[in-house]
Amino acid sequence: METILVKDENPIRWIILNRPDRLNAINLKMIEEIEETLKEIENNDNIKIIIITGNGRAFSAGADISQFKELDPVKAWLFSTKGQGLMNYIEKYPKPTIAMVNGYALGGGLELALSCDIRIASTNAELGFPEINLGIFPGFGGTQRLVRLVGKGKALELMMTGDRIKADYAERLGLVNKVVSPDALENETKQLALKIAEKSHIALRLIKAVVNYGLDSPILSGLEMESLGWGVVFSTEEEKKRVEEFLSKRSK
Repeated sequence: METILVKDENPIRWIILNRPDRLNAINLKMIEEIEETLKEIENNDNIKIIIITGNGRAFSAGADISQFKELDPVKAWLFSTKGQGLMNYIEKYPKPTIAMVNGYALGGGLELALSCDIRIASTNAELGFPEINLGIFPGFGGTQRLVRLVGKGKALELMMTGDRIKADYAERLGLVNKVVSPDALENETKQLALKIAEKSHIALRLIKAVVNYGLDSPILSGLEMESLGWGVVFSTEEEKKRVEEFLSKRSK
């Protein structure tokens, strides 16, 4: 891999963006390599959860602006579509994903973090969509995912001003789940990942599906998906085992 590092600590796969000299700027090669490594383990039962982070002082400072000079309207559209494809794939990925946000998460880097299920940030993290300062706007799904997390007004403000915000403010907005010191970031993220990895992988997968598809559906359709998914988990051996263990403990 040219642009990422991959490390397995079962049940965790770490995907580490590895262009530190460019603040882990996202280019087409990085998009392809992230997707490739995720597809490789999609059906690997030993890997139960993914952590995405960056090498050096940034999670990712955004798309690689040096590529922009080569983009005509058609190439720009295709690049946006390619980036959106990766973010959609991560959002719908069958395994839980956590973004460990160290340092800058700007532009496409923030869009990558938004595509993950959970975001843990260090106190020195800065997040934002500065694209407006280049006369453009988020093109990897940010216009849609940000508003769903923080509401229309705040999302428009962040995209229209291009302002960066600190991690503690991002936590208050609901943009990140938790903020910890830089020294504690890796351990806190790893402990959360291990806690989630202990849960039923089928139930986790269904939670993601019901929540993600339910957000884009009328509530009655979402509730029907919830009921159908709830029925599915009762067909699994894991559900039967866990219920039996719970009842056995309670009877003692």
